[in-house]
Formats: sequence, C-alpha cells, structure tokens
Amino acid sequence: MTTQTATFGAGCFWCLEAAMNQLKGVEAAISGYMGGHTQNPTYQQICTGQTGHAEVVQVRFDAEVISFQQLCQIFFCLHDPTQLNRQGNDVGTQYRSVIFFHNKQQQQEASQLMAELNQQQVFAAPVVTELSPANAFYPAEGYHQGYFLQNPNQGYCQFIVAPKMAKFRSEFTALLKKH
Repeated sequence: MTTQTATFGAGCFWCLEAAMNQLKGVEAAISGYMGGHTQNPTYQQICTGQTGHAEVVQVRFDAEVISFQQLCQIFFCLHDPTQLNRQGNDVGTQYRSVIFFHNKQQQQEASQLMAELNQQQVFAAPVVTELSPANAFYPAEGYHQGYFLQNPNQGYCQFIVAPKMAKFRSEFTALLKKH
C-alpha cells in the first residue's frame, strides 16, 4: 500500500468530501481549510474571506488503487474550474478552485491535466484553477464532516450537492466502493 495525500478546493467542501469518500482506494477525505495566513481558523472566520484560506478536502489515498490523476479528473468533474473565486452563488476567495500539491509529481500531473483541458476546450472558458504548494491543513469543525450524508434534505444539499453527486456516480461508477 502506497498512501499519499492530495488536497483540493472546489468551492463548498461538502460535495467534494462526500464524493471522495465513496472512491475505492480513498482511506479518508476530510473537509478543512488551507492556503491562508490565520492559524486554526474557524468556519466563521473563513466565511469573511479575510483569512486567505480556501475550503478544501484533504484526501488520503492508496496510489496503488486510485491515482492522483484520477482524483484530479473527479475534482474537475465536480465543479466549474473556470470561475474565479466562486462556485455558483458561493462567492469569495474561500471558494476558489485550487489544487494544493504535496510533491513535484502532483504539481506536474495537475499542471499537465489543466493544459490538456484548456487545449481540448473541455470547458467553455479557460481553467483558472490555482496550483499552489500544500501548507498547513486545518480540519473543519465536526459538523462539516460527512455533512451531505447527514443532511441530504437540507436545501443546499438537495439543490446543489445532490445533482453533482448523481453526475459523479454515473460517470465514475467503476471507481466507487461497493457497499
């Protein structure tokens, strides 16, 4: 087993965390914060946009079962990487599209994939996903962990997260854990 870590920001972390935790080879996907200047930030501080952090999901995965490249493909499927500092109605740098790389190989693979997406014009506009070195990760408050699974009837989950999850499950069926 080759355990690695990947960290992605795709707007609100509830959807990305729910999806990543369903993948074969993913040991854990944890919602949290990265990329800012405040130590031990709270959700309330993050929401102001003043801390510089992004809402992220940190993924521990077995690279022999699922690759970083596959995780990146899922990341790009689950949000609009062409929107700068926003995802839908969620606006601010805390909702930016970002890949925090943990090593040179992740940086190269992510950069190459973004170039391919732009070259193939997969999206209607250029990908604006930030590519930055990983730094301090702060897990989000407990109520954010597993939020979608615990709150499927909450309005945001019904109208924003659920459709993304349905698309994810249909496009990546072969990568899902068996229940």
